[in-house]
Amino acid sequence: MEQLKQLLTAAGIAYKENEPLAAHCTFKIGGPARLFVQPTDRAQLCRAVALCKAQGVRYYLLGNGSNILFADEGYNGAVLDISSMQDAVEVHGTQLTAGAGVRLSALCKTALEHGLTGLEFAYGIPGTVGGAVYMNAGAYGGEMKDVLTTVQYLTAEGEVKESAASELDLRYRHSIFEENGGCILSAQFALTPGEPEAIRAKMDELMAKRLDKQPLDKPSAGSTFKRPVGAFAAALIDQCGLRGYRHGGAAVSEKHCGFVVNLGGATCADVLALCEEVRTIVKEKTGYDLEKEIRVVR
Repeated sequence: MEQLKQLLTAAGIAYKENEPLAAHCTFKIGGPARLFVQPTDRAQLCRAVALCKAQGVRYYLLGNGSNILFADEGYNGAVLDISSMQDAVEVHGTQLTAGAGVRLSALCKTALEHGLTGLEFAYGIPGTVGGAVYMNAGAYGGEMKDVLTTVQYLTAEGEVKESAASELDLRYRHSIFEENGGCILSAQFALTPGEPEAIRAKMDELMAKRLDKQPLDKPSAGSTFKRPVGAFAAALIDQCGLRGYRHGGAAVSEKHCGFVVNLGGATCADVLALCEEVRTIVKEKTGYDLEKEIRVVR
């Protein structure tokens, strides 16, 4: 780790030591990262990854921290903060190219400004382009795979590669990046011309739905469980009488049973215990086996 710090300094890559991860995720939970690395561009990101590998230091790629539960003890390695990169969105006709660190809200607003439709579903998803591609994020009937054409990424072997979306095994909350160790650098999207007024109206409509249905006033990591085949996680949890169910500082949201929220001072242990209790009760009462959608990072 000491050698890595020296090499990062020599490369001009900023980092912090023992940075609280609770400050970098929407759940507001998590202990310190041994190193919190903040690359400013693609070259620094690739260099930081290479240095971590060369020094045998485990690393984690962090976007906006919106689908993550960090361990209470923190992360004994280097967390690479993709959101610190000065990424931008490029527009070429009906195509948008965005760096991994671009927030989805910024991507959607760029599409709106250029009268391009297809990304409205993503407006309000609190993540970055890299994270959204990684988990094939979706909402309100749309998914990233519907508009994604190509992705440029750093392979586990250190080579920059570009692949078509059709090669990325994009399905419900999954992509090939969950298995191949690749680091997403940028993504290209194919949209279609539309009326700005209609695009804005759709974005506003979906944001209003979020505000009305979701507990956006409390820290959470979004939908806690994946949708089981033939049912909806939130409906099953509600059916089992678990609305408001608590464990320590964590609770099933009173507003939307698909969300586990941090009522204040919740720990990772609280959330995991609550999730396990909910899973057990739902399995016993309905026969459905819920699978966590949030990523637990230890």
